[in-house]
Amino acid sequence: MKHEIMQRNNGSDYDFFDEAMNELFPFFGYRHNRTHNYMRTDVKENEREYVMEVELPGMDKKDIGLNVSDGYLNISVQKSEKEQDEKEKYIRRERSYSCSRSYYIGDVNKEDIKAKYENGILRISIPKETPKEPASSTITIE
Repeated sequence: MKHEIMQRNNGSDYDFFDEAMNELFPFFGYRHNRTHNYMRTDVKENEREYVMEVELPGMDKKDIGLNVSDGYLNISVQKSEKEQDEKEKYIRRERSYSCSRSYYIGDVNKEDIKAKYENGILRISIPKETPKEPASSTITIE
């Protein structure tokens, strides 16, 4: 049966049984950390801020959640399937998706963080912390 399904795929690399096993037992497969394939992130730095560019293709702005908690920037994505047409008989549907990632950003004022989603890229600007000067005081000698 496996051979018949592989023949139907015109010799492509897609293997129905391997894919099913990876979905049922993801921690035993070679792709157990698939989240990073979907939320690839670049981080750039300039004098004033860090700029994160997170790939989220095919998402709507309403599907993305951002929050800051205990020094971590948390990004979550929840995309649900569109309503199913009763005339269509699907064998497999892969349009639903959810994942999350956390990035340590330190003690940053959350009101200063800016985010924009455009063309499948979530661009987040995080201001750098201003170095605190050590407080100096005079000590009286007795």
